[in-house]
Amino acid sequence: MLVHGAWHGGWCWRRVADLLEHRGHRVFTPTLTGLGERSHLMSADINLDTHIADVVNVLKWEDLKDVVLVAHSYGGWPVSGAIEQTLDRIASVVYLDAFVPEDGQKSLDTASDFSRKAFLDAIDKGELSRAGPPATTFHVISEKDQAWVDGKTTPQPIGVSLQPIKLTGAREQVQKKTYVRAPKYPQPFFDSYYQAKRNDPSWRTYEVSGGHDVMVDMPERLTEILLEVA
Repeated sequence: MLVHGAWHGGWCWRRVADLLEHRGHRVFTPTLTGLGERSHLMSADINLDTHIADVVNVLKWEDLKDVVLVAHSYGGWPVSGAIEQTLDRIASVVYLDAFVPEDGQKSLDTASDFSRKAFLDAIDKGELSRAGPPATTFHVISEKDQAWVDGKTTPQPIGVSLQPIKLTGAREQVQKKTYVRAPKYPQPFFDSYYQAKRNDPSWRTYEVSGGHDVMVDMPERLTEILLEVA
Protein backbone atom coordinates (compact mmCIF):
# COMPACT_ATOMS: atom_id res chain seq x y z
CA MET A 1 0.00 0.00 0.00
CA LEU A 2 1.36 3.41 -1.03
CA VAL A 3 0.35 6.39 1.13
CA HIS A 4 0.88 9.90 -0.22
CA GLY A 5 2.02 13.04 1.55
CA ALA A 6 0.58 16.51 2.12
CA TRP A 7 -1.30 18.19 -0.75
CA HIS A 8 -1.02 15.04 -2.87
CA GLY A 9 -3.38 12.13 -3.51
CA GLY A 10 -3.30 8.56 -4.72
CA TRP A 11 -2.71 9.96 -8.22
CA CYS A 12 0.98 10.63 -7.48
CA TRP A 13 1.73 6.90 -7.31
CA ARG A 14 0.39 6.06 -10.78
CA ARG A 15 3.77 5.34 -12.37
CA VAL A 16 5.05 3.21 -9.51
CA ALA A 17 1.72 1.39 -9.19
CA ASP A 18 1.77 0.52 -12.90
CA LEU A 19 5.31 -0.85 -12.63
CA LEU A 20 4.49 -2.93 -9.57
CA GLU A 21 1.25 -4.26 -11.03
CA HIS A 22 3.09 -5.21 -14.23
CA ARG A 23 5.28 -7.40 -12.03
CA GLY A 24 2.22 -9.13 -10.58
CA HIS A 25 1.75 -7.23 -7.31
CA ARG A 26 -1.55 -5.93 -5.94
CA VAL A 27 -1.22 -2.21 -5.26
CA PHE A 28 -3.45 0.12 -3.24
CA THR A 29 -3.01 3.89 -3.39
CA PRO A 30 -5.62 5.37 -1.05
CA THR A 31 -6.28 9.11 -1.08
CA LEU A 32 -6.56 10.60 2.39
CA THR A 33 -9.78 12.39 3.33
CA GLY A 34 -10.01 15.97 2.06
CA LEU A 35 -7.34 15.59 -0.63
CA GLY A 36 -7.18 14.71 -4.31
CA GLU A 37 -10.39 13.19 -5.63
CA ARG A 38 -11.69 13.35 -2.04
CA SER A 39 -11.09 17.10 -1.73
CA HIS A 40 -14.87 17.64 -1.73
CA LEU A 41 -14.84 16.10 1.76
CA MET A 42 -12.72 18.91 3.22
CA SER A 43 -13.98 19.65 6.72
CA ALA A 44 -12.96 21.20 10.02
CA ASP A 45 -13.53 17.75 11.53
CA ILE A 46 -10.59 16.15 9.68
CA ASN A 47 -7.73 15.37 12.03
CA LEU A 48 -4.87 12.90 12.22
CA ASP A 49 -7.18 10.15 13.46
CA THR A 50 -9.19 10.58 10.24
CA HIS A 51 -6.15 9.92 8.08
CA ILE A 52 -5.04 7.03 10.27
CA ALA A 53 -8.49 5.51 9.80
CA ASP A 54 -8.19 5.97 6.02
CA VAL A 55 -5.13 3.70 6.04
CA VAL A 56 -6.42 1.22 8.62
CA ASN A 57 -9.75 0.75 6.86
CA VAL A 58 -8.18 -0.18 3.51
CA LEU A 59 -6.06 -2.80 5.25
CA LYS A 60 -9.07 -4.20 7.09
CA TRP A 61 -11.78 -4.03 4.44
CA GLU A 62 -9.50 -5.40 1.72
CA ASP A 63 -8.35 -8.08 4.19
CA LEU A 64 -4.72 -7.37 3.39
CA LYS A 65 -1.89 -9.44 4.90
CA ASP A 66 1.92 -9.34 4.58
CA VAL A 67 1.69 -5.75 3.37
CA VAL A 68 4.53 -3.51 2.25
CA LEU A 69 3.35 -0.18 3.65
CA VAL A 70 4.98 2.87 2.08
CA ALA A 71 4.71 6.39 3.54
CA HIS A 72 5.74 9.48 1.62
CA SER A 73 6.51 12.71 3.49
CA TYR A 74 3.51 13.63 5.72
CA GLY A 75 2.26 10.09 5.10
CA GLY A 76 4.67 8.99 7.82
CA TRP A 77 2.19 10.30 10.38
CA PRO A 78 -0.93 8.30 9.43
CA VAL A 79 1.17 5.26 8.56
CA SER A 80 2.87 5.28 11.97
CA GLY A 81 -0.53 5.58 13.62
CA ALA A 82 -2.03 2.84 11.47
CA ILE A 83 0.70 0.36 12.38
CA GLU A 84 -0.44 0.67 16.00
CA GLN A 85 -3.74 -0.93 14.98
CA THR A 86 -2.61 -3.28 12.21
CA LEU A 87 0.86 -4.52 13.15
CA ASP A 88 -0.07 -8.13 12.39
CA ARG A 89 -0.80 -7.18 8.78
CA ILE A 90 2.47 -5.35 8.04
CA ALA A 91 5.49 -7.25 6.69
CA SER A 92 7.57 -4.23 5.68
CA VAL A 93 7.34 -0.48 6.18
CA VAL A 94 9.10 2.09 4.00
CA TYR A 95 9.47 5.75 4.92
CA LEU A 96 10.07 7.58 1.65
CA ASP A 97 11.56 11.00 2.45
CA ALA A 98 9.02 10.89 5.25
CA PHE A 99 8.42 11.89 8.83
CA VAL A 100 9.04 9.24 11.48
CA PRO A 101 7.18 10.80 14.41
CA GLU A 102 7.62 10.05 18.08
CA ASP A 103 4.82 9.62 20.59
CA GLY A 104 3.18 12.93 21.51
CA GLN A 105 4.53 14.90 18.57
CA LYS A 106 2.26 16.73 16.16
CA SER A 107 2.92 17.53 12.53
CA LEU A 108 3.34 21.24 13.20
CA ASP A 109 6.31 20.41 15.46
CA THR A 110 8.30 19.04 12.53
CA ALA A 111 7.06 21.20 9.64
CA SER A 112 9.53 22.91 7.34
CA ASP A 113 9.74 26.70 7.50
CA PHE A 114 7.58 27.27 4.42
CA SER A 115 5.00 24.75 5.57
CA ARG A 116 4.77 26.20 9.07
CA LYS A 117 4.34 29.73 7.68
CA ALA A 118 1.55 28.58 5.37
CA PHE A 119 -0.11 26.79 8.27
CA LEU A 120 0.02 29.79 10.59
CA ASP A 121 -1.22 32.11 7.83
CA ALA A 122 -4.18 29.80 7.22
CA ILE A 123 -5.06 29.75 10.92
CA ASP A 124 -4.91 33.54 11.08
CA LYS A 125 -7.41 33.68 8.22
CA GLY A 126 -9.71 31.14 9.83
CA GLU A 127 -9.29 28.70 6.97
CA LEU A 128 -9.84 24.93 7.12
CA SER A 129 -6.84 24.08 4.97
CA ARG A 130 -3.51 25.35 3.77
CA ALA A 131 -2.57 25.65 0.12
CA GLY A 132 0.44 23.75 -1.09
CA PRO A 133 3.64 25.16 -2.58
CA PRO A 134 4.55 24.86 -6.27
CA ALA A 135 6.13 21.64 -7.49
CA THR A 136 9.45 23.43 -7.82
CA THR A 137 9.59 23.53 -4.01
CA PHE A 138 9.65 19.73 -4.06
CA HIS A 139 12.42 19.90 -6.70
CA VAL A 140 10.32 18.01 -9.24
CA ILE A 141 12.77 17.55 -12.09
CA SER A 142 10.99 18.01 -15.41
CA GLU A 143 8.86 21.00 -16.36
CA LYS A 144 6.17 18.67 -17.69
CA ASP A 145 5.98 16.88 -14.36
CA GLN A 146 5.99 20.20 -12.50
CA ALA A 147 2.88 21.24 -14.45
CA TRP A 148 1.27 17.86 -13.76
CA VAL A 149 1.90 18.03 -10.00
CA ASP A 150 0.81 21.68 -9.81
CA GLY A 151 -2.44 20.76 -11.55
CA LYS A 152 -3.19 17.93 -9.12
CA THR A 153 -2.23 19.18 -5.65
CA THR A 154 -4.99 20.31 -3.31
CA PRO A 155 -5.02 22.12 0.08
CA GLN A 156 -4.04 20.13 3.18
CA PRO A 157 -6.51 19.99 6.11
CA ILE A 158 -5.26 22.03 9.05
CA GLY A 159 -6.57 19.69 11.73
CA VAL A 160 -4.13 16.91 10.88
CA SER A 161 -1.21 19.10 11.98
CA LEU A 162 -2.66 19.96 15.39
CA GLN A 163 -3.35 16.53 16.87
CA PRO A 164 -0.52 14.76 18.74
CA ILE A 165 0.11 11.21 17.62
CA LYS A 166 -0.21 8.31 20.06
CA LEU A 167 2.46 5.65 19.60
CA THR A 168 3.44 2.68 21.78
CA GLY A 169 6.34 1.29 19.74
CA ALA A 170 4.49 -0.92 17.26
CA ARG A 171 6.45 0.58 14.35
CA GLU A 172 9.72 -0.77 15.72
CA GLN A 173 8.22 -4.27 15.85
CA VAL A 174 7.77 -4.41 12.06
CA GLN A 175 10.21 -7.02 10.80
CA LYS A 176 11.48 -5.03 7.81
CA LYS A 177 11.98 -1.27 8.08
CA THR A 178 13.45 1.04 5.44
CA TYR A 179 14.20 4.74 5.14
CA VAL A 180 14.74 6.36 1.73
CA ARG A 181 16.19 9.87 1.58
CA ALA A 182 16.18 12.31 -1.33
CA PRO A 183 18.72 14.87 -0.03
CA LYS A 184 18.10 17.29 -2.89
CA TYR A 185 15.01 18.31 -0.91
CA PRO A 186 16.08 20.24 2.22
CA GLN A 187 14.42 18.98 5.40
CA PRO A 188 16.50 18.71 8.58
CA PHE A 189 14.18 16.17 10.18
CA PHE A 190 14.54 13.86 7.16
CA ASP A 191 18.33 14.19 7.42
CA SER A 192 18.24 13.27 11.10
CA TYR A 193 15.96 10.28 10.49
CA TYR A 194 18.20 9.04 7.69
CA GLN A 195 21.37 9.32 9.76
CA ALA A 196 19.76 7.61 12.75
CA LYS A 197 18.47 4.73 10.64
CA ARG A 198 21.84 4.28 8.94
CA ASN A 199 23.27 3.52 12.37
CA ASP A 200 20.44 1.19 13.35
CA PRO A 201 20.94 -2.42 12.16
CA SER A 202 17.18 -3.03 12.23
CA TRP A 203 16.70 -0.54 9.38
CA ARG A 204 17.78 -0.48 5.73
CA THR A 205 18.57 2.88 4.15
CA TYR A 206 18.77 4.21 0.62
CA GLU A 207 19.68 7.58 -0.88
CA VAL A 208 18.21 8.67 -4.22
CA SER A 209 19.18 11.55 -6.48
CA GLY A 210 15.77 12.86 -7.49
CA GLY A 211 13.57 15.45 -5.82
CA HIS A 212 11.19 14.96 -2.92
CA ASP A 213 8.46 13.45 -5.12
CA VAL A 214 10.54 10.35 -5.77
CA MET A 215 7.56 8.48 -7.20
CA VAL A 216 7.27 11.16 -9.89
CA ASP A 217 10.95 11.74 -10.62
CA MET A 218 12.34 8.22 -10.26
CA PRO A 219 9.54 5.62 -10.48
CA GLU A 220 11.78 2.88 -11.87
CA ARG A 221 14.39 3.24 -9.12
CA LEU A 222 11.73 3.46 -6.42
CA THR A 223 10.09 0.32 -7.76
CA GLU A 224 13.45 -1.49 -7.57
CA ILE A 225 13.85 -0.44 -3.94
CA LEU A 226 10.34 -1.53 -3.00
CA LEU A 227 10.89 -4.94 -4.54
CA GLU A 228 14.19 -5.30 -2.67
CA VAL A 229 12.70 -4.52 0.74
CA ALA A 230 9.40 -6.39 0.35
